[in-house]
Amino acid sequence: MKKYTFSILAALAITFSATSCTEDFEETNVNPNLISEITAGSVLNPVIYNLVSNNTSKNYDITAQLMQVHIPFPSNALGIHRYDITQGTGNSTWSTTYNNLINIEEMLKVSREKGDVNYEAIALTLRAWMMSNLTDMFGDVPFSEAGQGELGNFTPKFDSQQEIYTALLSDLENANALYQNSLGMKYGADILFNGDVTKWKKFTNSLHLRLLLRVSNKAEMNSFQKMSAILNDPSTYPVFTSNLDAAVLQVTGIAPNVSPWQREQDYRDNRAFASFFINNLNEINDPRLAKFTTHATDNNGISIGYKGVDAAYEGNSSQFDFTPSRPNTDFVMEPMKLILMTFAEVEFIKAELAQKGFYSNAETHYTNGVKAAISLWTDLDPTEEYLAQEKVAFNGSLEQIMTQKYYALFFTDFQQWYEYRRTGFPVLPTTSTMLNNKKVPNRLLYPTSAQNLNKENYNQAVQNMGGDQIDIKVWWENN
Repeated sequence: MKKYTFSILAALAITFSATSCTEDFEETNVNPNLISEITAGSVLNPVIYNLVSNNTSKNYDITAQLMQVHIPFPSNALGIHRYDITQGTGNSTWSTTYNNLINIEEMLKVSREKGDVNYEAIALTLRAWMMSNLTDMFGDVPFSEAGQGELGNFTPKFDSQQEIYTALLSDLENANALYQNSLGMKYGADILFNGDVTKWKKFTNSLHLRLLLRVSNKAEMNSFQKMSAILNDPSTYPVFTSNLDAAVLQVTGIAPNVSPWQREQDYRDNRAFASFFINNLNEINDPRLAKFTTHATDNNGISIGYKGVDAAYEGNSSQFDFTPSRPNTDFVMEPMKLILMTFAEVEFIKAELAQKGFYSNAETHYTNGVKAAISLWTDLDPTEEYLAQEKVAFNGSLEQIMTQKYYALFFTDFQQWYEYRRTGFPVLPTTSTMLNNKKVPNRLLYPTSAQNLNKENYNQAVQNMGGDQIDIKVWWENN
């Protein structure tokens, strides 16, 4: 198993030729059987691309439906937007995470052996990013014993979510202390930050804020005090301070750095924006609408502006006498952006922290978040008139912060869904066709592979969590 992993990993690494010798992603013909060892740098780019590409695809498939961004259309029965969750819904995230965890563990191993502390810090950061997404999706998952097939452990235990978060938060603290600007990125520029160690460090600490906020309902995690300590010591703990810092992968279209959608029409066809998402932006004449979506048209093909359909709509799609707004294909045509974490998210984290009394200048950070979220996608700064609108101007409420954060998290893996589960905002409309008592699922079902191949540990995890149903709350949701 280890040799197989090394061969695939090394082949990917060389294909991602920007790692060491060029900034262009040119495909290289290689014989993986000739690769005898890897470096921490050769692992990095394939892992970044593979994870963020899959997460973006799953944002489209899962998050956008659960959070009423856009939905399959027509869709006359069931579907994820009606909370029809199957055991296969989370399969891709589960398998992609564990395939890449093996590679991250190898990256950690070789970076520690060679004293490559910057790569060790980056590996810890990427592991925290990917594993936090996985545990927030399922709850308890294998972590401490995961990826030990070469040691003969093919049935790893499921760690509790509290154990996982405790370890990840510790890893991020350690990663921050490891970075050394003077060492640079010895294996060449990476595809995310182009070899900028300072930006990697900012990502580490910005991610640290996200994870601390995620578990802030658990008093024993002391999250608000730790977040305040990070933000009050920017020389030790730098975080994103502009969109130029953000963890955003610029997709060039030069293979293999390509769009997750091989055909842009697959992003648009049989998909419509939801009324909830469209209507809120229509009310404030939001400039992002033109970037995100197309105009709806009447039966004569004449534009009727931006108009969506209700998620989980009742009845047949033939009831609609118009063609609703659809996703804009320009959004997934290279060059394009794939999001790990944005500057706007950091500003909304600060705003919430201040709103709760643990930081200062809630209105300033809220406004910064709104501005950053708009300029990320439009390259425009919102006008003073836009910011002064009643629905935009800061009113001091958590609901307003989270509603604007919801829009700022557009296209960002599963974060809209996770933040909704943490706060209950934004308030989403319901219909009679929604399953699960019309409640947004709290988690996805474990894949069948986890049940069939690791049955004893699966059963123990289910017992510990109280079941394997979509309405079971994960640890940080339980107060």
